Amino acid sequence: MSYRKESYYKFKGYSQINTVGIDASKLSLETLTKLWRKTIKDGFHGICFSMYEDGQEPGDDISFEQVERRVQILKPYVEAIRSFSCVEGNEHVPVAAKKHGLKTLVGAWLGDDKDDNEKEIEGLIALAKAGYVDVAAVGNEVLYRNDMSLEELLEYIKQVKEALSGLDIPVGYVDAYYEFSRHPELVEQTDVILANLYPYWEGCPIEYALGHMQAMYGQVVDAAQGKPIIVTETGWPSEGGNLKTAIAGKEAAMKYFIDAINWTKENDIPIFYFSSFDESWKTGDEGDVGAYWGLWDKNENLKF
Repeated sequence: MSYRKESYYKFKGYSQINTVGIDASKLSLETLTKLWRKTIKDGFHGICFSMYEDGQEPGDDISFEQVERRVQILKPYVEAIRSFSCVEGNEHVPVAAKKHGLKTLVGAWLGDDKDDNEKEIEGLIALAKAGYVDVAAVGNEVLYRNDMSLEELLEYIKQVKEALSGLDIPVGYVDAYYEFSRHPELVEQTDVILANLYPYWEGCPIEYALGHMQAMYGQVVDAAQGKPIIVTETGWPSEGGNLKTAIAGKEAAMKYFIDAINWTKENDIPIFYFSSFDESWKTGDEGDVGAYWGLWDKNENLKF
């Protein structure tokens, strides 16, 4: 399979429309749920792929059949799927996505183990050369986690860019929105800015979350030096507790999804919503809320 010449991401500049969110306090739960369902049914740009069923976790080798089944569930609703790794079955995600006519943002997961990093980089390059990658992401929140230095990260980005030279595949790096302001070298060395925007993790009340996300995006625009931007993650947990005044809950999760999709559609901003399916293993660093970011529950049913 060869990479098609037409680039899937056409940068149209930065929009300045300030979308106003819905007032969920004036809607019944039934009405809010219907609006959430309609928003999903109408479709949206992209979604982050959740690999693991109950009892599975990173380190397990996931089959192509499991991946493809989940891709088929998502296919009616999105144009593109984002994956996070290129090993342990994650390499099946872009292959299954392409099989079903979807675009891909494919990530190599980088950490503090150099041998593992090389396997990820090799996997990303191989998938790209085989035609399964529309956008390549070299690392995810590596600087946020302090897993390696900026200089080490830039070397991996350079390695991938050189390997994919001539293939018209934009190469970027995913991190929290403010990291691109802190490290202009990231912007200089990448083709596309891949930013995560999470009002929840900054303790923002749901009533102000859309405005806060728009401000986050504005900071990325200021840092981007005119380069295209993709929102690679944003979302709101449906249960599991709170962080300061950000409270997890089904009404908040529905409002946030509706507002985020309306805003990105109105402004023609590519978005990969986080996440597709609830994953029980994600209760470690994130606490209880980690298991409840999906639009679908852990049994692969739409949540609301």
